[in-house]
Amino acid sequence: MSYETILFEMTDGMARLTLNRPARLNSFNTTMHAEVRDALAAVQTAGARVLVITGAGRGFCAGQDLGDRAVAPGGAAADLGESIEHHYKPLVLALRRLPLPVLAAVNGVAAGAGANIALACDLVVAARSASFVQSFSRIGLVPDSGGTWLLPRLLGGARAMGLAMLAEKLPAQQAADWGLIWRCIDDEDFAGEVDTIARQLACAPTRSLAHTKRLMREGWDHTLEEQLDAERDAQRELGFSADYAEGVAAFAQKRDPKFTGR
Repeated sequence: MSYETILFEMTDGMARLTLNRPARLNSFNTTMHAEVRDALAAVQTAGARVLVITGAGRGFCAGQDLGDRAVAPGGAAADLGESIEHHYKPLVLALRRLPLPVLAAVNGVAAGAGANIALACDLVVAARSASFVQSFSRIGLVPDSGGTWLLPRLLGGARAMGLAMLAEKLPAQQAADWGLIWRCIDDEDFAGEVDTIARQLACAPTRSLAHTKRLMREGWDHTLEEQLDAERDAQRELGFSADYAEGVAAFAQKRDPKFTGR
């Protein structure tokens, strides 16, 4: 399908969504929101086993396009609330709920909502030249798109508060050292490493990864006993899956498993 603000393709179970407004550092406008929603729906119906999200050009995503009508002068407060309710909230929840791994490949600056959309993904890798900026305080706002929820959980209170209040640029290597992202990759190796990770995830047992991401996130709200029960229920279901049978057979036969995601 042809889009105006994104690129979307799927090959061998790997879906790739590229934010494609490079002249605006891939910032979101209303058209991009609609097209991303459409692509995410296609991911679930087309049999994808991994989704890679990245940006075109020199940036990943600069968040909201401040020139878009959603934040036009004179109606900013009401329009911003509507934009969050109808665009960013559904986007973040959709990424978290996809029953397959979502890999953010941060190729350049990720600022504002763009940073937090990346952090809402399951795995985040970044090029060494990339950076993350919680830029909201520079324009009198609070971190949105889940920023006030994600940052303290990923970094702890002190670092989360410092990034949010001071709006300082966090280089990719430091983000990896702090545990904010999975890995920082040299720029010249970035594209190849992203493809390698995507292929690995596409060949993995998709149902078990979907349960893993769900359990990891629900665990914040569970007691240990509740989480042990949730793990039991997931293992009980997965124990009857074709991928579990294949995994055990491959182990016994000393060969690589061929998972199908079922």
